[in-house]
Formats: sequence, structure tokens, C-alpha cells
Amino acid sequence: MSLQPGDALTSHNFGLQIDGVMVEYLAEVSGMSIEQDVITYQQNTPSGQNVVKNLPGVKKNGTCTVVRGMTQSASFTQWINESITGQMTTARKNASIIMMDFQNNPVKRYHLRNAWCSKIDASTVKAGEASALTETVTITFEELVIE
Repeated sequence: MSLQPGDALTSHNFGLQIDGVMVEYLAEVSGMSIEQDVITYQQNTPSGQNVVKNLPGVKKNGTCTVVRGMTQSASFTQWINESITGQMTTARKNASIIMMDFQNNPVKRYHLRNAWCSKIDASTVKAGEASALTETVTITFEELVIE
């Protein structure tokens, strides 16, 4: 069943690609944001009327948060370690958050240029607890392109 005109995407069908490699076992992607300054500019017209304009300013970098099951994914762990230890020549990677339809066909992509891990939180471990361990990774990026 493919999307019909006016259908919205569902929130459970998504993926994350880092340098073309799909990251396995994602639970959540949230907080994807990017900001741009707004410049307020005031001027007078030749007739003396005050005019206020808002202009686009400098783009700021963005962030998003990824929650995934704690697995032995060597490539993802290596990327996190490169970021945390400051090896930025190899840590900066292009990533894409991919939204898919009901048949897992890519429908919308959020391309994150020069993305790297700026924070990692491991879930709480507790004796006798029967829950999956997760990692919450904050990804910082320099540019967002929506396709």
C-alpha cells in the first residue's frame, strides 16, 4: 500500500544512513532542528515613511538525537569514538535521516552535512531490571538539506 495524495508519513518507519551505511536498530530520532538568525532592518522611504524589514541572517549549526539499542555495531562505535576523541578529519560524516512509506520506499530525506557525535548517554543499568539497554547520541551537523 503506497501513499495516496494527502496521506501523511507514519512516525515508525525511518532510518539513519551515515556515509551511505544504514545504522541498524534505531528506536528513535528526535529534536532535529536548525536555526537562522533574523535581522531586523529599519529604513525610511523617500517620503519619510518608516519601513521595517526582516532579513535572513547567519545559519546556525543544528542537532538531533538518536536513540538506539546498545549493540556491538563496530562502525557506529568507531564513529562515536572518533568524535569524542576529537579526530574530526574522520569523524565528520554526511548522514541522512530517511522517512519511508508503508512499503519501506524512501519518501523524504533530511541530509545532515558534516555530522558528528557531540554527546552520548547510556541508559541506566540496574540489577534485576529486564529492559533493553540503549544509547542516546546527540548528533551535531553544519547544514541541513531537505529532499
